[in-house]
Amino acid sequence: MTIQTFNPSRGTRGMAVAPHSLASQSALAVLREGGNAVEAMIAAAATIAVVYPHMNGIGGDGFWLISRPGAEPVGIEACGAAAAAATLDRYRALGLDRIPHRGPLAANTVAGTVSGWHAAFEWSRTTLGGRLPLSRLLDDAIDYAMHGVPATDSQARCIAAKRDELASVPGFANTFMPSPLQAGDRFTQPRMAATLAQLVRSGLDDFYRGDLARSMAAELSALGSPLAAGDLERHHARIVTPLALAHSLGTVYNMPPPTQGIVSLIIVGLLDRVLRDDMDPLGPEYVHACVEATKLAFVIRDAHVTDPDHMDIDPQALLAPERLDELAAQISMDRAAPWGNGLGPADTVWLGAIDGNGLAVSFIQSIYHEFGSGIVLPSSGVNWQNRGCSFSLDAASRNPLMPGRRPFHTLNPALARFADGRVMVYGNMGGDGQPQSQSAVFTRIARYGWNPQTAIDAPRWLLGRTWGQASDSLKLEARFGEETAGALRSLGHDVDVLRPYDETMGHAGAIIRYPNGCFEGGHDPRSDGAAIGW
Repeated sequence: MTIQTFNPSRGTRGMAVAPHSLASQSALAVLREGGNAVEAMIAAAATIAVVYPHMNGIGGDGFWLISRPGAEPVGIEACGAAAAAATLDRYRALGLDRIPHRGPLAANTVAGTVSGWHAAFEWSRTTLGGRLPLSRLLDDAIDYAMHGVPATDSQARCIAAKRDELASVPGFANTFMPSPLQAGDRFTQPRMAATLAQLVRSGLDDFYRGDLARSMAAELSALGSPLAAGDLERHHARIVTPLALAHSLGTVYNMPPPTQGIVSLIIVGLLDRVLRDDMDPLGPEYVHACVEATKLAFVIRDAHVTDPDHMDIDPQALLAPERLDELAAQISMDRAAPWGNGLGPADTVWLGAIDGNGLAVSFIQSIYHEFGSGIVLPSSGVNWQNRGCSFSLDAASRNPLMPGRRPFHTLNPALARFADGRVMVYGNMGGDGQPQSQSAVFTRIARYGWNPQTAIDAPRWLLGRTWGQASDSLKLEARFGEETAGALRSLGHDVDVLRPYDETMGHAGAIIRYPNGCFEGGHDPRSDGAAIGW
């Protein structure tokens, strides 16, 4: 299959990428004013929380992966734990056998993303000498919330698709659908503007231990959520050590549990062993290898990955070369292995930034399902996540609901340091699709030499279910062509074909900084984003 080549974005002094162009511009504006990549990312994170509200928000969680020249990468885990009152007995007493995906009982974990902004802001100031005030970093977001932005087609389609499911959830209808929303309509969030302005005045910690925290806790409790003020007060973001994969081309990094970063690294490690230089990165043999590596990684994830305080294995040990060699030997290039049930997709945003000094940030934040729990708090306008619905009500499961336990996260921002001096940040949204699209973007760039825009634009696949479908089939974008689909079926894959540029494949992005200081970046045409350099 012939690849259509696209020009990447290029620059010499810095670059940012996000699935909404306004977030990319917020980041680049900070870089141009002398801010560093961490400060730029705080600005972008705040903006995208406002302008892409179906995908993320300040009522969700976030994860940071930061690389600076001459130092080991660091991670920031901004993941909220289950409420003290979120017990198995409480949910079972209501006759439930699983946690609802929507409504007050789905809002059972602390929203951690603002704590990640806070930790990143303080780390920037103490480690990098960051100087831009928080008021500058949140300025764009406040303005967009107060005065509005044109609604995207993605947001309008999402609201229309989920109207029946979410219309009765407290606060949702009067926030997101006071009237039929069409793409291009001006969408305002005055309560969110006031909330962000309060965080500027009182500090980001006000979200957890101030007036805003007390207001949110009271309203959550009144709606029937198990969250309380004490849960917010106990929460802090954590500085963590990223997982590291020794790759033939360098070192690849991702976040440790409770994220599925280990999955993404295992897939990349296996593909380092089974891909050949003569494979067509759009052909059936390549897709088959990637899918089979994914199946092996998902088995490990489902057996081991949970809150790290409750894990029975060191995740870094799963990346030992001998362990990956053994796994790679299990991949048959002649037949698809059996496949069970996936976890399904999730709506999320990945953003990247690298500044002129080589400081690189790979960042992701999410409210899990589109619009999270659906709850919008009346005073603050915060749309609370439903990440806690990933817990099980089976005490013997891998991820049982437990007070103070961190939920399993599909979120995992990625970063690579190549032996030739390149640094790349990359990532994707979309639940089970995140590690799969990461493998496509990474291998097409690193192994096959494609530029980031071409690699991201190219057709992708997803093994697993999509919204509204019980099928765990292998889904291909139609641009692969019937020949590739037919060849994969002959290998034993259950193949479904989706439309070209289907948003099911998620929103990917990537930035590369070369040893000569030049940048290349790519954004996903399936999104509303942009990769912008200067």
